[in-house]
Amino acid sequence: MHQIADLIAIFENTFYQSHNTRLIKGDDEPIYLPADEQTPYHQIVFAHGFYASALHEIAHWLVAGEARRLKEDYGYWYCPDGRDKHQQAEFEAVEVKPQAIEWALSTAAGFDFNVSVDNLNGEQTCRFDFQARVHQQVLSFLASGFNQRTTALLKALSDFYKTPWPLTAAQFTWQRDFHGNPGALSDAV
Repeated sequence: MHQIADLIAIFENTFYQSHNTRLIKGDDEPIYLPADEQTPYHQIVFAHGFYASALHEIAHWLVAGEARRLKEDYGYWYCPDGRDKHQQAEFEAVEVKPQAIEWALSTAAGFDFNVSVDNLNGEQTCRFDFQARVHQQVLSFLASGFNQRTTALLKALSDFYKTPWPLTAAQFTWQRDFHGNPGALSDAV
């Protein structure tokens, strides 16, 4: 049901003309590359053809302002897997908004979403706390509204996948395991 070619086409139809930006299936690590002498359009390169990776990288693009979209990887630092407690806290602080948008994109596409702390070889933090912050950010976006680009893509995804529109807070719920522990986030319909 969730074909990467569909997502690439939806993104292209929504943003290529207006923002000179394309979604590109990469072979390796994700990266954002602004247009240059070799490539006349901006590229959101996502990892290994994974649908979830594409949504995540799109979310970073949707958060980035105009000036940031002129810099490689938006001019932000990235500390790879293996972060210590302080580095992980910084990572999670900058990931709340993109992951909240990713969750909204996933919901609009009818695709399962899970938060990612992306630190398998480093300091383990409380995933529950991070999930709660991402959930609060989604609710905040729903209350105050998403930016224009995000809204356009959410609507395009909802139209394509025939999911409920507009998005509502009721679509964003917690799912708990059989022990009552917080588990993966789920999109209720």
